Amino acid sequence: MNIIADTHTHTVASTHAYSTLQEMVHAASLKNLYAIAITDHGITMPGAPGHWYFHNLKVVPHLQEGVLVLRGQETDVVDFEGHTDIEADSLGTLDWVVASIHAEAIPKERPTVEEVTNAWMNIAKNPHINVIGHSGTQEYRYDYESVIPEFGRQGKLVELNESSFTGRPDSIPNCKTIMELCKKRSVPIIVNTDSHFSTGVGCFGHSLALLKELDFPEELVVNSSVDRFKAYLRKYSIVFQDPLLKDEE
Repeated sequence: MNIIADTHTHTVASTHAYSTLQEMVHAASLKNLYAIAITDHGITMPGAPGHWYFHNLKVVPHLQEGVLVLRGQETDVVDFEGHTDIEADSLGTLDWVVASIHAEAIPKERPTVEEVTNAWMNIAKNPHINVIGHSGTQEYRYDYESVIPEFGRQGKLVELNESSFTGRPDSIPNCKTIMELCKKRSVPIIVNTDSHFSTGVGCFGHSLALLKELDFPEELVVNSSVDRFKAYLRKYSIVFQDPLLKDEE
């Protein structure tokens, strides 16, 4: 399986990442990726970029070094009603939004499965969100059987996050369960690196090994095909509103 886009990455604007935006794009070009999404953390995360960073992403060209560059955000889920820290006046700039739960941005420790389930059910209804980020985290388990099909119905892509294999290893059994459910319920997924340094861009080894182990259908992996990925962008993103991308569309 060939992954053609890496749609969850961070730059120095998230101060626990270490490469510039151009370095991340250059890494994507070297890996012959069709697209990369730059998804720095929403403003609630400690060390995140401020309001003007997202509002001004419109200055970033969508095409660089032959790579489609999606202007994005990893928005933080800030409560168990499913609210996030994405700001309304940035929505017209953002092509791509990953929603994730981080302990640093949500106030309650040890939430119940019911609380996390409620948060994700409401996130599923949010039309501005594209990707459900690293939702296998052990501390934030939810009712996978109920929520995963809802993600599919609402056009949310369930992420298989390469960084989980090294940064959140206790979440891998949950990630496997989630992928099995996505396969069973025909829910599309997306494979991302969550890279915080340029050398990680486009490196999907652990994720691809898990998908191979599960005999996961390639047609459910949205970023395993340029045509499939572009079809998703046409339906769920504003990126092709850029007149400079007329040929891409």
